[in-house]
Amino acid sequence: MKTYHVFFRKLAYPLNVDILSSLKEKSKSVQELCTSLKIEQSKLSHALKSLKCCNIVSVRKEGKKRIYSLNKKTILPIFKLIEKHEKTCCECCAKK
Repeated sequence: MKTYHVFFRKLAYPLNVDILSSLKEKSKSVQELCTSLKIEQSKLSHALKSLKCCNIVSVRKEGKKRIYSLNKKTILPIFKLIEKHEKTCCECCAKK
């Protein structure tokens, strides 16, 4: 159960959710994320380190750039399941 707490705590921060939503569209460099999320690099780097620790995001180097991407094997299916749940079961989120 401790794993659940760690995992969901990572998703409880609005900045982390914003990062993941942005990476859902496509892989991005730190600079692209800073620009699109309008956040300073130090704050972003701290959040990315936290997400990387649990393999929620992965990173690869391209020259001097670090390119971050969403873990498509596990996190993307979780997002799809949450979206399905929202549409079919979540009354508080239902569009009226």
